[in-house]
Amino acid sequence: MLLTTPDRASLSGAAAPRPRTRSSKATRGVKAALLASAVSVCLVAASTPPTPLGVGDRLFPHLGNPGYDVASYDLSLTYSGTNAKPLQAVTTIDAWTTAPLERVNLDFARGAVRSVEIDGEQATYAAAGEDLVVTPDKPLPRGQWMRITVRHTSDPVPVGGREGGWIRTADGLVMANQADAAHLVFPSNDHPSDKALFTIRVTAPKDFTAVANGLPTSVERAGAATRWTYRTQHPMATELAQVSIGRSTVLHRKGPHGLPLRDVVPTAHKASLEPWLKKTPDQIAWMESKVGRYPFETYGVLAADASTGFELETQTLSLFERELFTDPAFPKWYVESIMVHELAHQWFGNSVGPRTWSELWLNEGHATWYEALYTEEKTGKSLEARMRAAYGASDRWRASGGPPAAPKAPEPGSRLGIFRPIVYDGAALVLYALRQEIGRPAFERLERAWVSRHKDSTATTADFVALASRTAGRDLSGFFQKWLYGKKTPPMPGHPDWKQTAAPKAAPSAPKAARTAGK
Repeated sequence: MLLTTPDRASLSGAAAPRPRTRSSKATRGVKAALLASAVSVCLVAASTPPTPLGVGDRLFPHLGNPGYDVASYDLSLTYSGTNAKPLQAVTTIDAWTTAPLERVNLDFARGAVRSVEIDGEQATYAAAGEDLVVTPDKPLPRGQWMRITVRHTSDPVPVGGREGGWIRTADGLVMANQADAAHLVFPSNDHPSDKALFTIRVTAPKDFTAVANGLPTSVERAGAATRWTYRTQHPMATELAQVSIGRSTVLHRKGPHGLPLRDVVPTAHKASLEPWLKKTPDQIAWMESKVGRYPFETYGVLAADASTGFELETQTLSLFERELFTDPAFPKWYVESIMVHELAHQWFGNSVGPRTWSELWLNEGHATWYEALYTEEKTGKSLEARMRAAYGASDRWRASGGPPAAPKAPEPGSRLGIFRPIVYDGAALVLYALRQEIGRPAFERLERAWVSRHKDSTATTADFVALASRTAGRDLSGFFQKWLYGKKTPPMPGHPDWKQTAAPKAAPSAPKAARTAGK
């Protein structure tokens, strides 16, 4: 999840702070204007004008594209050494058609397209909203394997205030593609329902280091440049892709069962970051004790030298602000809890992905749950107290952001987008109510079964309700209907005294220099 930096004063109390909410993503209402200025394409004549498509996601209706299923992406990126110039790129997509197609729509919205090929043959292409619409020489039948190759640029400079995609750091670039920004970097079927394998190749000047999702397969040096290649061993959603380019050091260590761990840090700060990075093996072991074996081939922390205001669970290499670890305003227990939050996402949100963005509560609710549980077990900060506080605010969260499994659509210009409190502590509260309802042993069996049954796949709220009912041995659909979709928060099982609370009065803002965090 993207987690925004809290006000330092909010960390002064004993209770756990509000989870850091997501960063902004511009909405689809400005698609046409942005693409017209950010994507240079060759407009071609056609019997009917190209139109943007989507898979019908309730929150992002024009995200993703119907008619094909991507098996793999091969991204080739060439970085010149400056963030002021676009990267040269080639994106190759292997996919099979799931319906007859006269045109193939790709999500792409920030770059200049030089050419497009389908199965080695030149194809015409045109812009339509935030889609790149490709027309093959002849229609593609259902069930046909196809390879699409797009030669393009990938621009790290934001256009029209649109955030997301490339994030410029002090010495290079990293990616932050959630929820709808991977197509600001490369052409894709940019929806979490279509996972695929990735090969990522980065060519950069020899004094830079490039790291991406998965494991390295080769490092080739030629003159003043180096080419790094990485491959994933498990399918991945486009929003979880990660590429780091910078003057970085890669630190290696072992996790449970010999799991290879690698952390990517600014070379100048590796000594100050090491006390935090060495905690990862024990954090993985703790998560494995709760839900089972870590689901991927590697893991690590990417500490970006940039003031992003968020953290993000990019697959196998979670993105963090360096300042989260080095700013003394953040208490140690808080920093560790955020590390565990992003780690928990590797199971919940990455390995088991959401079928639609309305399933976001399954990602964030679980990551918040294990963040809070870890904090309780390691520091004694009460999970029950945190859930009681969340219960008191839950009706307000539902009113402003919608219920957990039916969040309101992002508002134009909203910095928080769909990432509101209701899908963090509000969704963790649903899990707490479920544990109260079915008991701790059944709840823990459910959690293990969930990540095992849906590993490397996507799942829905209905899937979770069905599995919970089977695990508990009774129909829980009525319970979940109230907790996930109700406008009001139901009574908490086992805690009839829990009540909604009034919104706290806003305190006067203290001067920035006077804001400090408690220990």
